[in-house]
Amino acid sequence: MKTNFNVAQIHLCTECEGPFKRTAIWFQGCDIHCPGCCNPELQAFIPKHLINLNQLIEIISESHQLYQTEGVTFLGGEPTLQQHLPALAGGIRQLGMGVILFTGRQIEQLPEMLIEHCDLIIDGPYLKAEREQHRNLVGSANQKIYEITDRYHSQMDWFMQKRNPIVRIDAADGLYISGDVL
Repeated sequence: MKTNFNVAQIHLCTECEGPFKRTAIWFQGCDIHCPGCCNPELQAFIPKHLINLNQLIEIISESHQLYQTEGVTFLGGEPTLQQHLPALAGGIRQLGMGVILFTGRQIEQLPEMLIEHCDLIIDGPYLKAEREQHRNLVGSANQKIYEITDRYHSQMDWFMQKRNPIVRIDAADGLYISGDVL
């Protein structure tokens, strides 16, 4: 069984894409095409870095050991287009790590097996006219935060208080901006 993921980029340790230190994975390809998307370069269905399930779990595990990351955040593009995302989320949970999914789809459209392997889901398409000004990791006011487990319940303030943009410069990757566009 071929279990490749089309990964645009991975940040092994970030504190921008959810509470605590996290590994963030941006997947390539999106069929939603929200006007004003913050990652339009991730919409095209082109191969970027094809990584199989075992390799991705190994990368996440190594990041956990090196940086004491607490969990993983899936972003995109549209993460739910990755056929084996439930297996990846399940593998991450087996490592004892948390899983946050950011998707442009409504939670009702997601497979139950994927929902079961996530701790927190932020759903809904980005609506430029409803740009979010108060919550972290949420692009527009229509997007909802679902606590699937209580893993992040004590950290909900992290999502409810807007942070300043964070800029990271990496000689290999270039300029990385998290938060509102500067």
